[in-house]
Amino acid sequence: MMTNPTGRITQGQFSFLPELTDEEIALQIDYGLNKGYAWSVEYTDDPHPRNTYWEMFGMPMFDLQDAAGVLMELNSCRKTFPGHYIRLMAFDSTRGIESIAMSFIVNRPAQEPGFGLVRQEVDGRSIRYTVHGHAHDQSEAQRS
Repeated sequence: MMTNPTGRITQGQFSFLPELTDEEIALQIDYGLNKGYAWSVEYTDDPHPRNTYWEMFGMPMFDLQDAAGVLMELNSCRKTFPGHYIRLMAFDSTRGIESIAMSFIVNRPAQEPGFGLVRQEVDGRSIRYTVHGHAHDQSEAQRS
């Protein structure tokens, strides 16, 4: 059984590790660039596990050769959306399609809203469970 003692959102790589420093993020970016990956920066205030389409900050950075460019875009996103989740995504197009090769969260709000499990008793003796994101307990304008 796997547990999450920190209570943090655990999406993407490095989710169970302490927050990455900018130097560690730069090393991961360099790793991806050396593999030929293209990077993009995405953000959201609703990190529900089924919310796979976050908002893109800027355009994907194809043909970029230096981690400094990705870090500049990341820092701009952090400044614009300081209370949101921000992730870096690396796309691998070597097979003729753009598939996600790396994805990890690089910014979190100070207070993570978390999730709840909603139980529903339906026809007969069936039970259904739904994941409810507490971020939806506030209007979008009230979220960080």
